Amino acid sequence: MHGLVIKNTGSWYTVRTDDNQLIECKIKGNFRLKGIRSTNPVAVGDRVQIILNQEGTAFISEIEDRKNYIIRKASNLSKQSHILAANLDQCLLVVTVNYPETSTTFIDRFLASAEAYRIPVKLIFNKIDCYEEDDQRYLDALMNLYTTIGYPCYKVSALTGEGIEKIRLALQGKITLFSGNSGVGKSTLINALMPHLNVKTGEISNAHNKGMHTTTFSEMFPTPEDDGYIIDTPGIKGFGTFDMEEEEVGHYFKEIFHYSSNCKYGNCTHTHEPGCAVRQAVEEHLISESRYASYLSMLEDKNEEKYRQGY
Repeated sequence: MHGLVIKNTGSWYTVRTDDNQLIECKIKGNFRLKGIRSTNPVAVGDRVQIILNQEGTAFISEIEDRKNYIIRKASNLSKQSHILAANLDQCLLVVTVNYPETSTTFIDRFLASAEAYRIPVKLIFNKIDCYEEDDQRYLDALMNLYTTIGYPCYKVSALTGEGIEKIRLALQGKITLFSGNSGVGKSTLINALMPHLNVKTGEISNAHNKGMHTTTFSEMFPTPEDDGYIIDTPGIKGFGTFDMEEEEVGHYFKEIFHYSSNCKYGNCTHTHEPGCAVRQAVEEHLISESRYASYLSMLEDKNEEKYRQGY
């Protein structure tokens, strides 16, 4: 029997089978995935095979291949990680240019991590009902920047409902992860899209921290009238970039990767090397300075990690 994992509460997983039954399942024995050191081998969004037992519950016997997944690093310094969700069709990142301002560094780190996990991202600029002329100009400039790079952008007001219909269409038939800094109105937006849920901030999924064993209870909510689902992720400050190598960082900035093919050296870090096509593109305003600054800040992180590991 095949199905989709739609909820995880500790050791139990709720699976919606292909014939639309909801069955509570456990993992059989010492079930571990090859190559992923994770605190939870099965995640929300996984397609699984299950074996029914007499009690009306079931065992998960196999996980089908994932097209992608996202990870949050476990709260301590161990190499273990926590898989938040698998098989996502897209991620909607909710951002605001004021009240509070989402920094371009946060946006760019998020986009780079999503590229690494092969998850398409759309940017939702919320709270357009609050902005004055300066904010509005800045918003238009950001939308122009990210649309040009290849990220679809939407302007909405979760409060007044402006632009909500376009987002609703973008969710149709897709498994979508919602993310964003706290204060950007993510829960208000989800309520505007799915009023029947009536969620309060942070009520969609809860996380408890108990030392090393971090349990995150995740849940997927079906979107009305179609086969889509949304997953809310409270408190995620971007995905973990911990399994990204220093030389790979530039691959996950689409426009930097595009120009890097013309660099003189194949292992160019785009920081100081002669004949660097990326730095030339920055000077010629073909790559935005804010994006290049975000790239450098991620490189710096990698260097710091390397330095710490040496001790």
